[in-house]
Amino acid sequence: GLDIQLDALSGDTIAALFNEELGAVIQVRNSDIDTVLERLGKAGLAAHSHVIATPNTDDVIRCYQAESIVFEQSRIELQRCWWQTTYQMQALRDNPSCAEQEYDSLLDGGDPGLSARLSFDPNDDVAAPYINQGVRPRVAVLREQGVNGQSEMAAAFDRAGFDAIDVHMSDIIHQRFDLNSAKGLVACGGFSYGDVLGAGGGWAKSILFSEQTQQQFQQFFHRDDTFGLGVCNGCQMMSHLRDLIPGAGHWPRFVRNVSEQYEARFVMTEVVDSPSVLLAGMRGSKLPVVVAHGEGQVQFQQQQDHDALVSNKLLSLRYIDHYGRPSEVYPFNPNGSVQGVTGMTNQDGRFTIMMPHPERVFRTVQNSWHPAEWGEAGPWMRLFRNARVFVG
Repeated sequence: GLDIQLDALSGDTIAALFNEELGAVIQVRNSDIDTVLERLGKAGLAAHSHVIATPNTDDVIRCYQAESIVFEQSRIELQRCWWQTTYQMQALRDNPSCAEQEYDSLLDGGDPGLSARLSFDPNDDVAAPYINQGVRPRVAVLREQGVNGQSEMAAAFDRAGFDAIDVHMSDIIHQRFDLNSAKGLVACGGFSYGDVLGAGGGWAKSILFSEQTQQQFQQFFHRDDTFGLGVCNGCQMMSHLRDLIPGAGHWPRFVRNVSEQYEARFVMTEVVDSPSVLLAGMRGSKLPVVVAHGEGQVQFQQQQDHDALVSNKLLSLRYIDHYGRPSEVYPFNPNGSVQGVTGMTNQDGRFTIMMPHPERVFRTVQNSWHPAEWGEAGPWMRLFRNARVFVG
């Protein structure tokens, strides 16, 4: 909350409370006030700069005039009042239930916000011994018409010690690139085929409807020295190839978000215990990641498929709320997937699919929020380093 001194702004209480002149509010430490005012003065802003408020710990906004309280109200109530118009528009535009869930999330005055609780040290470069050998295994960075995440993906794998090869689907279909030359395959995110509903399925059909192409992918999946990653649109695509991937028969489809909108957010996830080689050493970590999708809600063909994934520990990533609990509540869960499910792996752990975008936050500076102690590499860099360790 805030304790605001109106005297610093005007002798007139009403004028101070309802002033709509252009301005800015900055928060500084008490020890820096004199320095900040001095610099504002040198910029010719002395007459327009005022110390007006101090934070308090009871989540209440109070306005004082001559040491008397002239206004006092809960921050939560004021924020909900401010958000009311947006909520009403959102309820008309989107799924009204999701709009209400987000609006009601304001009632939690103790929400701790984003956090990071890691089971590993992101500064520990587990791939270093393998990179130092001077060998750079090939990873095929696969894309299709409209896919746009290949550059970040290639950069992450390049930093982890791979030779990242840009491979368009037409390169494979017309036999300009042979998957047998690669150790890894990653299907990138974006908007294949204009991001129409079921776009990932359309991408998969370009593989399934060509006998030669299907055979090449199936051979790649059945080698014991390969790995694969499907992200976002690529996650949808690889889920449609589950019958070609050993031990992936229980993977779900991905359908339209419950919110009925494209969701681009920075959300909390938990790495679940699974055999995924890409998430090795990350089990139990709770950390934020970027999501950007319109069709991320899991849809299992039957309940037994979900139960089998759980019992075989093939669920690898799930959405959690700010208290670390698996969530189906919007916007902590941006697509409404059951029990927060958003990532899974096959039985031997070589192939992992997920809706979030780890490649967009593999460097600390890419995170919109991060703990001050993080170094150059963000914690999601571990996923790409794990791939290099697996290849050996």
